[in-house]
Amino acid sequence: MKLIQVDYSNRVYGLDFFRATAIILVVLGHGSFLAGNLFSFLPSIPLIDGVELFFVLSGFLIGSMLIKNIEKTEKFGISELFTFLKRRWFRTLPNYYLILGVNVLLVKFAIISGDLKQCTWEFLFFLQNFATGFTDFFWESWSLSIEEWFYIFLPVFLFIFLRFIPKRTAILLSILLLLIVPVIYRISISEQEVDGFWWDVHFRKVVLTRLDAIGYGVLMAYVKFYHGSFFSKARNWLFLLGLALIYLNIYLPKQPNDFYSKTFYFCVTSFGASLLLAKADSIKNFRFQAIGRFVTYISVISYAMYLVNLSLVASVFAKNFIPDRRLENALYYSLFWFFTLFISTLIYKFYEKPITDLRDKL
Repeated sequence: MKLIQVDYSNRVYGLDFFRATAIILVVLGHGSFLAGNLFSFLPSIPLIDGVELFFVLSGFLIGSMLIKNIEKTEKFGISELFTFLKRRWFRTLPNYYLILGVNVLLVKFAIISGDLKQCTWEFLFFLQNFATGFTDFFWESWSLSIEEWFYIFLPVFLFIFLRFIPKRTAILLSILLLLIVPVIYRISISEQEVDGFWWDVHFRKVVLTRLDAIGYGVLMAYVKFYHGSFFSKARNWLFLLGLALIYLNIYLPKQPNDFYSKTFYFCVTSFGASLLLAKADSIKNFRFQAIGRFVTYISVISYAMYLVNLSLVASVFAKNFIPDRRLENALYYSLFWFFTLFISTLIYKFYEKPITDLRDKL
């Protein structure tokens, strides 16, 4: 009996590969301290930030769904707005609140490090990093706040603009607003003096500074829907351009206090990542069964993996099992991946999937 049943006929393998790559990059980063020098024989090549891939993919999927619904139903009223939010919240909130509660317990009983004073009511409403950053508790929730607020802002903008202007214009205006306003906000706070750590906290991990990351994914959904021929024919060139932009941005000399680092650096990274989507969306099926099914499996449990790998696994090792020999590095790193996959599978099978199935019945 299979632990997870997957309907492969309704999936786009290229997007599954995109999502699986994103979560693998995230987990690699969080578990790197356990690996030590195990992989020192490999060439040192900077990796793409997996969270940035998640952002643009979320925007692409949400944007595609909203645009199709608007064009199909010819309206986007209170009922449609509520239905959209209900489906999003059924998908994202249960796992978030479960792991938030587990984090509280783990910190309370000193199983992982953290500061419970940081855990305020703001975490219940994704406000912990709305305008300023936070530290020392449930670190990975920063990206979830950005996504949740984007899920609110985009449909609300659409709901308002569709009352006064044509659909296509309303959609484009909503996208542009979410692309431009965060840049203006980053520019407005760019005089802050920061080191690398506080650059990450105050510029990279704040809702108001990063909404545009998801917006670029929605922009690609817009291009696909209204300029489908270009989206399809240019997919290979867009992919190469996207990689070039990402790695040019990675290798470009910069410091935390540089104006560019605080402002347009994020635009280039997100735009480059979004350009990869056209190629990914064109790959509908996989050729090799074993690899294809594994990639899809990782994609399916990726949300649980994102929530589990740092606080429930890596942080436990960091607090209690620091390796000091190469053999321990190999053992702990293997266990880190095993427990990340095992716990994520259980959460998806017995908690996440039943709840998402329930939303279609309500």
